[in-house]
Amino acid sequence: MDTKDMKFHDFEDLKDKYLGIPGTEKREQYEFDLKLDILGEMIKQTRKERNLTQQELGDMIGVKKSEISKLERNARNMTISTVLKIFHALKANVKFKIELGD
Repeated sequence: MDTKDMKFHDFEDLKDKYLGIPGTEKREQYEFDLKLDILGEMIKQTRKERNLTQQELGDMIGVKKSEISKLERNARNMTISTVLKIFHALKANVKFKIELGD
């Protein structure tokens, strides 16, 4: 197949088509879940950069190793307090951005 006959779509168009446009419930849930997945990955990456095991990080903030593992895989049940404790223990700055709509 010749590439000039192929139709290309960008990722935003595909998200709009299959998840709805920004602001719709399904799209907002997708974006929220994606951010939480990224947060868990950021915790894992930062922990590894600090050469800490899950056990060591857990000991630093007063939770079990299994909790750190869960948070790194799925941050959906994490409180802001826990996020702050983790990043404080990792000596990392956390910045929250809040945007208010009209």
